[in-house]
Amino acid sequence: MVFSGGGFRFGIYLGMHAAACDVGKAPDLLLASCGGAIAAAVIHTLPDPADQKTWLASPEMHRFWSSIGPAPAATIHRTLLDVARRAINRKPAPRVPDLFGNYLFTLPALPQLPSPSAPHGPDVALVGSKLLYTPADAGHRRGRRKLFEQTVFCGPRAAQLLQGARAPLGAAEWGNSAVAPQVVTDTTMPLHQAARISVSDMYYFSCHAHAGAHYMGGVVDLFPIEMAHQLADRVVIEFKAPFDQAMSVPAWRAVLGTDANQRLRQVHAQHADVWIDASDIEQALAKPYLRKVLAWRENRVRLEAPPSYGVFVQHMEEHWDYGYARAREAFARNDPSAQNGMRLVNRYNRVG
Repeated sequence: MVFSGGGFRFGIYLGMHAAACDVGKAPDLLLASCGGAIAAAVIHTLPDPADQKTWLASPEMHRFWSSIGPAPAATIHRTLLDVARRAINRKPAPRVPDLFGNYLFTLPALPQLPSPSAPHGPDVALVGSKLLYTPADAGHRRGRRKLFEQTVFCGPRAAQLLQGARAPLGAAEWGNSAVAPQVVTDTTMPLHQAARISVSDMYYFSCHAHAGAHYMGGVVDLFPIEMAHQLADRVVIEFKAPFDQAMSVPAWRAVLGTDANQRLRQVHAQHADVWIDASDIEQALAKPYLRKVLAWRENRVRLEAPPSYGVFVQHMEEHWDYGYARAREAFARNDPSAQNGMRLVNRYNRVG
């Protein structure tokens, strides 16, 4: 089961996973990127859906979201100028991006998850990317240099299956992409560090430092459908809405040297056993529980959290319910016998 993105609404994936369990399709492996990595880590360490919901709407999570602050250098004027520059320059990643200092928000440490229970939930594989450059390179012309190495943080069995895997955004069809063609795996990264790396979205948060290396988030393979097919006989993934042309598409082009919506169309054209249609999420969850605010007097972009803990809990319930409902619809549409409790068996579960 693939958790592809989700951003601040990653609670939808807890609902999707609960729906899969309820219809007898509990996945053996969660393949996740960006916000979905948090959901995957929660499900792995807290197998009980009730415990997952409690953690999602806990006071600790409310404090976590409320403590996200503006980055020191992220003034309104600089931010708007950067957005305009990315929109105007249509070349694929012409310069090495400054992911060390050019970001909007400071992300505090993720709330501590309990130690994995015995037995723990499904195994996880989290997508991130290792930076192949240093802060001294930022701002220089890139040429044809590769800047990112797609890295999957996973266990030994998944690493075995991913031997020889190729990065979709590193393929020759993208021309001068900034992504290296190979996929590497890391079986030693602690789970909480892997989740923190995966959510380090470009321009939102700074890259993440660990053990002398720097990492960017799972946007390098936000919809890892090809890897999912290498890991499993049956794949469950979302059907997503297009990216916005004003912010997301230029950011992908400036950092990765690729087209976000072209990649999305490429993913949607491939086979999946179950497509969970989440393309209406912006309309269904129209009330943002983290709202961007231009604080003109402070010359900063801020994230405004819900005014009270009670409102926060309501938002988390809505996110979970949305994911659960969309997944139940998808399983029923795909297989009317889903109510019979048939178990998903995949190649991943047979290795070893």
